[in-house]
This record gives sequence, C-alpha cells and structure tokens, in this order.
Amino acid sequence: MASQTAAPAAAPAADTAPPDRPLLAIGLLLGANFVFTAMDGFAKGLAGTGMAAEQIILIRYLLVTALLVPAVLRHWGARPWRTGRPVAHVVRGVLLIGSATLFVHAMTHLPLETATAIGFVSPLYVTALSIPFLGEKVGIRRWAAVGAGFLGVMLILRPGTDVFQPAMLIPLVSSLCWAGGLIITRQMRGTEKPLTILIWSTAAGLVAIAPLGLADWRTPTVRDWGFFAAIAACHVAGQYLTIRAFMLASASLIAPFSYSTLLWAMLIGAFAFGSFPDAATLIGAGVLVAAGVYVWHRERQVTGKPTNPGGSIAEVAEAEAGNP
Repeated sequence: MASQTAAPAAAPAADTAPPDRPLLAIGLLLGANFVFTAMDGFAKGLAGTGMAAEQIILIRYLLVTALLVPAVLRHWGARPWRTGRPVAHVVRGVLLIGSATLFVHAMTHLPLETATAIGFVSPLYVTALSIPFLGEKVGIRRWAAVGAGFLGVMLILRPGTDVFQPAMLIPLVSSLCWAGGLIITRQMRGTEKPLTILIWSTAAGLVAIAPLGLADWRTPTVRDWGFFAAIAACHVAGQYLTIRAFMLASASLIAPFSYSTLLWAMLIGAFAFGSFPDAATLIGAGVLVAAGVYVWHRERQVTGKPTNPGGSIAEVAEAEAGNP
C-alpha cells in the first residue's frame, strides 16, 4: 500500500469540537479505504505496463512532496524540521518506502486481493515486535491470535502446492517493513509532532528511492501521467476522508472498518483485472482479519488505549500516525 504513532495534536476546545457522528465516520472511513485501494489499483496498472516499481513510487513521492512542501513552508516555515531524532526519522522513512515499493512489486505478480490479504499480517508483526522494541507485554490470548493469523497466511500461501508463488513472500516482507515503521512511530509519539514525522519520512523516503527510480527510468506516456494524477488524487482524498472520519468518531469504534480494504481489493480486482480469490484464500483472509481484530480488541481491554488494527499496506494508519 500504497499508504500508514506520533503524539496527537492538541484536541480542539470542547465548544468547537465537532459532535460525534459515528455512521458518517464509518462511511467516510469506508470511502477512504476505497480510494486508497483504488490508488493501489492504479499503481498495479502502471506496473503492468512494465514501469519499474521504484519509478512508480518515486513519482508518487515527488507528487506528494510538491503538494506538501509549499503548504508546510507557508503555514509553519522551517519549524517542523526541528527534531532531536533524525536517525529514527530516516530509518522510519526508509522502512516505509521499502514497504510501498515491495508492495508494488508484489502487485506486479499477484492479484490485488491476494497481495492485500497477505498484507494484513502487519498488525501481527507489530504485536510481536512490540515486545523487544517497546517493552510491551503480550499475553497468551494475543499470542494465540498471532498464531492463528499466521495459519491464515499459510492458507493463502499454501507452500508446497501449485498455488504457491515465490512472489507471495514479497508482501510478507513489505508488511514487516511497514510494521517496523509503525514501531518507530510509537517510539516517537511522546517527543515528535505528527507534521515532523510526516515531512522527515517523506524526505528520507524520497532520497532513498530516487537513485533506484532513476536507474531504470522510462519516460511516462500521457496515459501514465493520467494514472499518476489519479494516484495523487486518491492519496489526497484518502487522507482527507480518514482524518475527517477520526474527527467524527472514536478510533475504538471505526478502526476495525479498516479491514474493508480487503473487500474493495476483491471488487477492484474483479472489475479492473478479472481476478477472483479462491475459497482457500477467502478462508485464510477471514482468519487473518479475525486474528487482527482480536489482537486490537485485547489490546484495548488490557491497555484501555485502542490502536488501529489494520493498516494496508492500506494506509488507514496514515492519518493517525502522520505517515507519508
């Protein structure tokens, strides 16, 4: 995915905060997940023309930078660049752009819905990585959910059968990179502002991907630029819809709807690419989604602080985390 925590900005005063509108918030998040998945679909379309994944991600980042930098300079000047943790920002940016690039590689070889389903292993990675890197305690129930989730992955991959493709391992690595980026985001949430995380990650990712994107450069056609314009529009629309959704309802209510990404991926895969998941893939995806939701539910029970259960390589975490 495309796309995906930092200390939240100060909440608005009670008399100016918008009232909770849960049904509208759910609708907005469903819409956000649709446009983010459509963004992945456009990237898959570009990859299908033979354009390198690195070039696709490079142009995407250039478009995001062109939208981001003028707004930041106009409203905040150079202040968001100030940080005491530049190395963490750079590592996070490299991990996230690595995740995005690998996911485009995966979509080059796999149906959109298959790559998306495998990508939902990311929250299970986060649970496992939170122990050594965040010092969190994970109980037997969450470990059981993690184990069940990986069984779901095995149902999708089916190693040793004719269904298995080596390319199926790519979204697993992509998800691991994404999870690493989220772990670093959690580590910085008490010291770094969301905008600082956003611009540093964008800059670090752009510097990291530029040599790779330019090495296999192919001049985009008019059609290609149309796809890139659609990617940029989806990125902006998805960010806006997600932010609005989280402003209108609590994360504990609407975050599980991030898994609607899988439904959109199946629909877009069917109508745009003529691909349909088989029964085993659907069952495996269902197990994986159930495991992710249970991990989220248990974390909410244990800590009282719900976290976003899914993240696409979908990019629902972007509004919450300030990801690029």
